[in-house]
Amino acid sequence: MILTIDRLGHHGDGIAEGPVFVQGVLPGEVVEGTFDGDRLTDVRILTPSPNRVKPPCRHARTCGGCQLQHAADSFVASWKQQVVETALSAQGLTAAFHPIVTSPAKTRRRATLSARRTKSGALLGFHARGSDTLVAVPDCQLLDPQLLAAFPGLEALVTLGGSRSAELSLQITTTRGGVDVVVTGGKPLDSALQLELARAVEAHGFSRLTWNGETIALRDRPAQTFGTATVVPPAGAFLQATAEGEAALLSAVRTALGPQKRIVDLFSGVGTFALPLAAEAEVHAVEGDKAMIAALELGARHTQNLRRVTTEARDLFRRPLEPDELKPFTAAVIDPPRAGAEAQIAALARSSIPVIAAVSCNPVTFARDAKTLIAAGYHLDWVQVVDQFRWSTHVELAARFSRSA
Repeated sequence: MILTIDRLGHHGDGIAEGPVFVQGVLPGEVVEGTFDGDRLTDVRILTPSPNRVKPPCRHARTCGGCQLQHAADSFVASWKQQVVETALSAQGLTAAFHPIVTSPAKTRRRATLSARRTKSGALLGFHARGSDTLVAVPDCQLLDPQLLAAFPGLEALVTLGGSRSAELSLQITTTRGGVDVVVTGGKPLDSALQLELARAVEAHGFSRLTWNGETIALRDRPAQTFGTATVVPPAGAFLQATAEGEAALLSAVRTALGPQKRIVDLFSGVGTFALPLAAEAEVHAVEGDKAMIAALELGARHTQNLRRVTTEARDLFRRPLEPDELKPFTAAVIDPPRAGAEAQIAALARSSIPVIAAVSCNPVTFARDAKTLIAAGYHLDWVQVVDQFRWSTHVELAARFSRSA
């Protein structure tokens, strides 16, 4: 069967009339293959797109970590903006867009790998797309070199505490003290295994090892820097995927806010925005995770030349800050999880806060929340797409909402 690809879906598959889904293709390409339900398999490209490029990573054909390495950067940038435009359009909205900012290759400072013990040692990497098959990725073009250099040590941990019958998950993050490692699915700890793992942490220079929820080795502080503050996040805490992406989002937030006196940071995490902003304004940081808010508070307390930073551990899904609580603030930052922040957005919509800097990792829930704010009298001034997850279908953004005085 010969088909022409009309567009890309949200998961990066090409979509032809039917709809028929085709993996690894681009709009405008003419392809041939075999029907398998609503998918085309054994695909052969008859007419390639001018936007098709050679994947920069040798693992691209087998690894499922990237979906768009076969597409030119300019195409990916345009497509990601279109994803946001489409989400807004579905809510009857439009926006002006600032130019997209894309993180360079080899800058991912956190990732979650899968691993399994083997007869000869350990297999560590990502899954093949839509498969349980593990693919080793020693030359991954996404990961920061510090993470790639940690692979032998990670394999040692898997060999010590892994199983040939079960898969482990390893969340790894670059820190000032070395790679921070969080392992789930490992063997139950006993004193002998704990000692062996601690020795491996020391030998391979990891900063911290958390095993099945228990921190068992701390060689050095797994510290992060936000503005001038040093923070030691709890194991597994959220962190922006790249330093370049974090800087782009912070720049967009600062541009959106302008000079302010008192800012409320909603879903503040460990202080990605709150602590840098505290150099110029008082900040009240609100976060549902008590360990993260405690790390933020400690970092603020030990940093000089910050304006007043206050913190609050609060579930903003169940107990959003209400309009009377928001009244003292001159601006708000909100960076919710993928589900968005319906309850908190509804409260913001009823507030008198003149400017909101919104950060989102889900264009669909962002557009839904934007509609609520606009219906309440806010204006969507602009949107900035930030591509931290290079060659993936993941889209992040920042935006400015303002209310007329």
